Formats: sequence, C-alpha cells, structure tokens
Amino acid sequence: MSFFTNKVVWITGASSGIGEALVYAFVREGAKVVISARRTDELARVSQQANGGNVYVLPLDLVQFDTFAAKTDEAIRAFGQVDILVHNGGISQRSWVAETGMDVHRRLMEVDYFSYVALTTAILPHFQQRKTGHFVVISSVMGKIGTPMRSAYAAAKHALHGFFDCLRAEVWPDNIQVTIICPGYIRTNVSMNALTATGEKLGAVGDDIGNGYPANKTADQILAAVRGGKYEVFVGKKLSKERLSLFMNRFFPTPLANAVKKQIPK
Repeated sequence: MSFFTNKVVWITGASSGIGEALVYAFVREGAKVVISARRTDELARVSQQANGGNVYVLPLDLVQFDTFAAKTDEAIRAFGQVDILVHNGGISQRSWVAETGMDVHRRLMEVDYFSYVALTTAILPHFQQRKTGHFVVISSVMGKIGTPMRSAYAAAKHALHGFFDCLRAEVWPDNIQVTIICPGYIRTNVSMNALTATGEKLGAVGDDIGNGYPANKTADQILAAVRGGKYEVFVGKKLSKERLSLFMNRFFPTPLANAVKKQIPK
C-alpha cells in the first residue's frame, strides 16, 4: 500500500503543467484528489484523463478570496477531509523593473502570494482540529535568488518562503507539516501566460523552459519530497544551472551576483 493511499489531496492550478502532472501522480498512488483552477473545461479534461481515479472538480479563482471559506468547506466535504493542500496555482512575469507598472506587481502578489496565505488560513482550522495536515508550496528557484525581468515574480516567491517558514515553526505542535518545492526550468506553459510590463500575456516559450525538465518527472520528485517530510527541496534536472545557482547563492553569493549581472545586455 502506498503512503498516499486514501489520502485526500487538494491541488490548485491543476488544469495544466506541474499541477496536472501532480493529479495523475497522486491518483496513481491511490490518493483521492480535489482539483482546482479557473478553467472548468480543462479541469474536466484532467479529471477524465485521470483514468477513473477518485477526482473531485472544484473550480477556484485565486483572486476571489471571499469564496475561499465556502470552497474549503466543499473541498473537505468532497471526501470527508483534506490531508494535503498543494499550493500550485500562479502566474509568472517577464519585464524590466523600470517599465513595469504597479498593477503588474499587485497582480503577481495577489495571485502568487496573498492567495496562498488566504487559502492556508481558510483550511488551517481543519488541519488543527484533526491534528494533522501538510502544506505543499510550489515556489521556484526565483524564491531563493533573483534574475533580470523576474522582479515581481521573485518578490512573490521570496514572500512565500518567509510566510511558510514562519508557519512551519508555529504549527508543528499540531503535527502539521510544510514542504516548500523550488522547481528549476520545467517544461510547462508558465512563460506563455507570464505578464509583460503592461499586464498582457507574453505568449512565448523560451529555450530554458522549452528544454526544461518534464512535468511528470517533476511530480514524482515532489511526491518523494512530501513522502519524506522534507522542509525545502529543489526539483528538476540533477545537473543544471539552476541547481548550481542555488549552491552558489548559499556559499558564493558575490560571484553569483556578478554572473547574473552579465545577463544584462550593455
């Protein structure tokens, strides 16, 4: 029997990319899965492709915080409880600081940070009452370092680390765990939907993401991290510049900063 057999997992951003891959991975492990995103048609497709798994479709808009209490109640009622909440929904950004309007910064923080806080506080009483629960937070390497044209995205991801590190320290007496996942370049449509300086969608996939690590293998690494109760884990290619950047950021921050500067065209 799998570690995840009959566990109830609620996944946001489940209509594509890492979220979709996680749905299939958890279903294969015998979990019951509540899937959420805005696009109901894509959620229906994912549910159908889950090959008869126990999947409950729960549409959710991450900026409609006033719906979170009711949505949380529905997620709990779907299978009687929620054991694991996977925070995965979000958007990215590609624009220079000098050209980016405040509305873009606010949008990134609302979707990529405040929605995580709001949904966490909505389900936290359920975890505390049951004396068990697991928050899985899909952050990014950008949550540890910053590179050009990612300012709003990196800021939101850095904020996640601060919030969930604090939460982990507060809730351990209730047997509640927090695992932060830092993906490298993963082959998804994240850059297609990234916001530009004007708030429009980028509509393009760069080489780094186009040649990135497969989402299904990423999902397997995430399940291993959750199973092992890890605090923070990088997922992606074993030999990659993202993994090297994390190592350098910890032990050689100045050389890394100088290397990042060289990405800027003169």
